[in-house]
Amino acid sequence: MVGEKDFQERTRLLVGEAGVACLQKARVAMLGLGGVGSYALEALARAGIGAFWLIDGDVIELSNLNRQLLALRSTLGAAKTEAARARVADINPRALVRCEQMRYTAESGLDFTGWDYVVDAIDEMNPKVALALACRQAGTPLIAAMGAGRRLQTAGFSVCDVGVSRGDPLARRYRRLLRERGVAEGVKVVVSAEPPLPQTPGEAVGSVSFVPAVVGLLMAGEVVRELLGKGKLGG
Repeated sequence: MVGEKDFQERTRLLVGEAGVACLQKARVAMLGLGGVGSYALEALARAGIGAFWLIDGDVIELSNLNRQLLALRSTLGAAKTEAARARVADINPRALVRCEQMRYTAESGLDFTGWDYVVDAIDEMNPKVALALACRQAGTPLIAAMGAGRRLQTAGFSVCDVGVSRGDPLARRYRRLLRERGVAEGVKVVVSAEPPLPQTPGEAVGSVSFVPAVVGLLMAGEVVRELLGKGKLGG
């Protein structure tokens, strides 16, 4: 049986014992466990993050199979939070996982004070804005996914401050709503400078397997690097 030391053997070679310890102590809240969030969670769990707060109100549906890591024939109908809890436990049984089966809103009353990072993979705009404001009040770093749908290209995605983001209609609206609430900068986003493909009005947003995955992995990478940087272990 593979021992616990072996689980982080390759990570330890990259970031050292202190880096592994830093990640094990980290506490990350994840909101949204769909195409973007499920891949972000996967990368963070395999990086050895020690505690998660998983927040999502959805169950796994057939339409999720084309892009969501948690979606399998065997998990159809399961709450995404519980499927995520089981997957994290199968990767790192020592990780602490708290689940909230709920859709986050401004009225949810969740306090992110004391958490090391918040990952926003929510689809809806009003909850995204409410979450950004809640994180600012709590003093907790946030990274938010912008549009991953209606795209076939991944090369244009990058991490930047929402104040300088360009090209994404979702980011433009997010930036405007935050500015109306007095937040002009200081919110990290993953965004593509390439405009999304056209969509027939009234149709669901089209998506593909690899684009949300790239966005989620970019988010996880930024979180890990920033956590290690705060631990004086590099950028």
